[in-house]
Amino acid sequence: MNSSTHSGQGCPGFRSMPRRQMLQAGVLGALGLSMADLFRLQAAESMSIASGKKIEPRAMSVIQINLPGGFPHLESFDPKPEAPVEYRGSFGVVKTNTGDILSDNLPQLASIADKTTVVRSVVGKIPDHGLATYHLHTGYTPSTVIDYPQMGSVVSHELAARGELPSYIAIPGKNSSGGGTGFLPSSYGPFETGGDPATQKKNFQVRDFSLPSNLSLEQLQRRRTVRDIVEKRIRSLEANPVMLDTMDEFHASAYSLLTSSDAQSAFSFEGETDETFELYGSEVTGDIKGPDNRLHPKGLAERLIIARRLVESGVRFVTLEYGSWDCHSGVQRACLDQMRPFDYAISGLVKDLDRRGLLETTIVWITSEFGRTPKINKESGRDHWARCYSMMLAGGGFKPGLVYGASDSTGGEPARDAVTLENLIATIYHQLGIDANKELVAFGTRPIEIIRDAEVVTPLIG
Repeated sequence: MNSSTHSGQGCPGFRSMPRRQMLQAGVLGALGLSMADLFRLQAAESMSIASGKKIEPRAMSVIQINLPGGFPHLESFDPKPEAPVEYRGSFGVVKTNTGDILSDNLPQLASIADKTTVVRSVVGKIPDHGLATYHLHTGYTPSTVIDYPQMGSVVSHELAARGELPSYIAIPGKNSSGGGTGFLPSSYGPFETGGDPATQKKNFQVRDFSLPSNLSLEQLQRRRTVRDIVEKRIRSLEANPVMLDTMDEFHASAYSLLTSSDAQSAFSFEGETDETFELYGSEVTGDIKGPDNRLHPKGLAERLIIARRLVESGVRFVTLEYGSWDCHSGVQRACLDQMRPFDYAISGLVKDLDRRGLLETTIVWITSEFGRTPKINKESGRDHWARCYSMMLAGGGFKPGLVYGASDSTGGEPARDAVTLENLIATIYHQLGIDANKELVAFGTRPIEIIRDAEVVTPLIG
């Protein structure tokens, strides 16, 4: 994927962050035995759980599209056309189909504003890439005392799987600064695809998710038969039958996943039409040419089509990233390069979920670790700003057509209805049927709230 990220313009802290690891699918070996270990771990490493309030879920799944580096809210969801030019920037505005305005970088999203929810008064805490990314993914600021679990891990822990696929999937891998499973067992971490639909396009494959080329399904079945014979011999020698029954269950789950045509299909573009790729803007480019002096698609469309297929197959939480937004210099250039593919892909996802009847049960969540400064700096860029920025949601019972909260005249501070990041996360948990004030008992004795002192932002709920 040629994303023309202009990393040279970003701050050293952002550039020095560890790269998202292109890990192996991580839980699947050639015969699925590592996946069996996953099922075993999830059964063995159970957590004691304190009671929480029962909530009727409105949503079944989340697709999180994270925009790393600090998405500029004045060039996207919260333009300030009346502000001086050093604040409003070089872009104009486009009227939405609900009568509000977005930056003219987002005409496709403006045309479906009646299906989305924009929050213009998100309040973060830390204008540092790594620390703010951890805060975004966990709902907690980093601590030297305890490590907190990512949101996807909490969802995987709290909600039962809806099919054969893992509950939490990262395409192609998780953000290395966003924490891990924290005090939850490691088995609740994300299944990382390794392979990336953004670069592999229609040849996308999940690493280690298919049988080796030298092993047929028939050979796998024979090997499974041999294992069954060995286990029967062990049983005859009076080994622990309960343990063997449990092993049978774990291996059966792994074998089912590895050989399931439905599971294999979810991680492919099988049956997708040219019209669908066009809807997501697969061939849409920005205005900045790459080193080869050509314009390039960005690959977000392909990642989102796979994400939609995964939630359609029952996955609870899918996370992926797009672009690089650490625009300390040349914010206009960064937007010209990356905004148009983003606009087409996100609007295409919302439209596609809607026409398939999935939007009501799927939350689309556009995130970034913070926004950018209201005033453009001497390098024609914007710096880190966590005190007020914007996020967008769609589906999952959030109120469609709503623009909630407002920033002041230059986009620097909340003018009304401030929404802390913790409360926004708690509201997403609520829509999934999870009480964010529920306590998980870590280390055997210590109760820890999923989100500390969080409140649901009820005006956001439709």
